[in-house]
Amino acid sequence: MKAPFKRCCSILCASVLLSAPTWAAEPASCKTVRMGVVNWTDVIATSAVADVLLTDLGYKSKQTSAVQQILFAGIRDKRLDVFLGYWKPAMDQNIAPFLEAGQVKVLAQPSLADAQATLAVPDYVAQAGLKTFADIARFKQQLGGKIYGIEPGSGANTTIKTMIDTNHFGLKGFKLIESGEAGMLAAVQRAINRKEFVVFVGWTPHPMNINLRITYLTGSEDVYGPNEGAATVSTVTAPDYAERCPNVNRLLQNLTFNAAQESQLMVPIMARKSPQDVARQWLREHPEDLQRWLAGVRSVDGEDGLAAVKARL
Repeated sequence: MKAPFKRCCSILCASVLLSAPTWAAEPASCKTVRMGVVNWTDVIATSAVADVLLTDLGYKSKQTSAVQQILFAGIRDKRLDVFLGYWKPAMDQNIAPFLEAGQVKVLAQPSLADAQATLAVPDYVAQAGLKTFADIARFKQQLGGKIYGIEPGSGANTTIKTMIDTNHFGLKGFKLIESGEAGMLAAVQRAINRKEFVVFVGWTPHPMNINLRITYLTGSEDVYGPNEGAATVSTVTAPDYAERCPNVNRLLQNLTFNAAQESQLMVPIMARKSPQDVARQWLREHPEDLQRWLAGVRSVDGEDGLAAVKARL
């Protein structure tokens, strides 16, 4: 009786081992995740969430801040691994050469599906009659002939410059004012405080939609993309990253948000609270997000990812 029993045990054990999921350790190069970050608060917020999760999973997370063109080139040149802030269609022109050459890869599922980016005005300006792109030229004097953009080289600014150069909507003679997100919003806030007219690049998710009473212009003729600037945000990686670093890639695929979540994350960051502290607090207070983001993800050592991060939060 003993020999058949032993054989049965051996067969059963082998069956269990074969059916159990196996953990294939990632290469050493995957243990440091090099993230590119543009100086946009929404990208800073989502990158901070990724940074905290990776750190608590046992990875080393390193962030590099630069304009989008430099970040795409960094992925091409193998100096960066991922970028969580590809706004489509605003960045389409800048990423196109890298996509065409197969030097970067965009994850199939957007990390944010309900974004928008187009020109906006304060509500009182819209109530005065500036509601569409075609109305801008009629209010040139009140606007001081200025349209406020964001950082130089951005897709949003390129669109404004093209409209001015081609006299689209009668904008010839207008001046594009370029600055970073914070500088533009400071100028908009000053104008609102003085009840002055101002037209600027607006987008959601962003606390501007919570803190300011603004109206997005219509009649854009798809210059900022279909449906009046409807946009998505996606994660960009090195072309072979999913094959080389499947565990980190799984986390990146899981890391999806909605505009309301991101706007809430951004409020304390814009009040100068540490993005990592904000991200960590969000993870403590939203266990449902934590569970969703870590589904199927393991720690760098192959342990259950959710348990590993909970132990460190």
